[in-house]
Amino acid sequence: MTLLDAGTWHGTLYSDGWVEATGGTAAVRSPATRDEIGVVGVANADDVARACARAAEAQQAWAAASYLERAAVLRRAGQLWERHAAEVGDWLVREAGSIPPKAGVETDTAAQECYEAAALASRPLGEIIPSAQPRLSLVRRVPVGVVGVIAPFNFPLILAIRSVAPALALGNAVVLKPDVRTAVSGGLTIARIFEEAGLPEGLLHVLPGGVETGEALVADPHVRVVSFTGSTAAGRRVGEAAARHLKRAHLELGGNSALVVLDDADLDLAVSAGAWGSFLHQGQICMTTGRHLVHERLADRYVAALAEKADHLPVGDPAKEQVALGPIIDEGQRDKIHTLVTASVDAGARLAAGGRYDGLFYRPTVLADVTPTTPAYAQEVFGPVAPVITFADPDEAVALARDTEYGLSLGILSRDVMKAMALADRIPSGIVHINDQTVGDEAVAPFGGVAASGTGSRFGGAAANVEAFTETRWITVQGDVTRYPF
Repeated sequence: MTLLDAGTWHGTLYSDGWVEATGGTAAVRSPATRDEIGVVGVANADDVARACARAAEAQQAWAAASYLERAAVLRRAGQLWERHAAEVGDWLVREAGSIPPKAGVETDTAAQECYEAAALASRPLGEIIPSAQPRLSLVRRVPVGVVGVIAPFNFPLILAIRSVAPALALGNAVVLKPDVRTAVSGGLTIARIFEEAGLPEGLLHVLPGGVETGEALVADPHVRVVSFTGSTAAGRRVGEAAARHLKRAHLELGGNSALVVLDDADLDLAVSAGAWGSFLHQGQICMTTGRHLVHERLADRYVAALAEKADHLPVGDPAKEQVALGPIIDEGQRDKIHTLVTASVDAGARLAAGGRYDGLFYRPTVLADVTPTTPAYAQEVFGPVAPVITFADPDEAVALARDTEYGLSLGILSRDVMKAMALADRIPSGIVHINDQTVGDEAVAPFGGVAASGTGSRFGGAAANVEAFTETRWITVQGDVTRYPF
């Protein structure tokens, strides 16, 4: 069976079935070839309003349904991701510019997110607490109602399903706004999977769109929680808008993560980790290794080896050839990357590798002789760029690693694990990997950053998901009505 028959979704939205979009349509284009590979509906504010109202209506019966029913839907969804992994993976390669192994990670993780969510449906959602009165005092976690999910283009499937699946499992309805550039792999695939899994109608709406769509979703009175993944600048706007409407916003934002290479690290393994952390999916990952902090004793050899590796990594269309890096998502992002690289070289950095592009194919780039003010070091690049800076001792490494507004992920490489752990304790970060690079995620693990990287771990893991997608309700029960003095 074909999951994504274009006749099902061509030019439409998924909102109580496949319907015409009031906001019109948009072409889906491959970033590698710029060819049109599909047409999706684009939602406007009217589409959002209708979807949110319908979601609120459908959610009440879903919240009252047995946890067995909710868990069964999620388990079937997990099985469907596995069954259709090749087809969905093909869309991730063509639409998002993913290399096939990265696409495989997304489909595998989507299945795992659904299986974990299925288990979440039967999790204890409350506790008995003491009371000074002769009564039973309970704390219960109840569904928030309607969850708005706004997901980006880079890992479009994972970064949507990690909110959609647990929110549904806990008894909520979901309105998902995927990025228009990856609306099929990051949105319509999810609609089709849950449609086939037997999710009751009205509970999931998939509304591709831009800023107007997102603003309408955040403002809609039926939406009580917004789960947003994207840039820090956009996240600030989402957080401000949500606060005006007195609703929670869970924000997973940008990063400029540091990989600290201590003087006792194995050089070959460190270079391999550094290359993977900076160049995986063209550096278009919030956790990408954006800053390489290397002890001065290793720095020259590290730069030389990293540059040699970068020069030999194949770049091209992952749908047609075996490559390490595919295309940048669009011209705007490519130009931002190149502007930062050029400005860094103009400011005194040495271009050890890369720094050039052909169409949307940007060569993996290594910058040496970097200072804390070098543009490609100081700012999030969101591209395949590895700026290398040196340090003389652990205190200087800590100072450099802390010198950022972000706090998402941190990698420390050392043969002395306890020394690395002690160093990590001094650097604020939501995620720490000892003897690994900065990019890593699992469905069972809490995920989130601090400071400009977001509002903490509100993604992944049972505890984080319950916190994110339920409200706390205090309930007391007593045998007789209390008699009061008046």
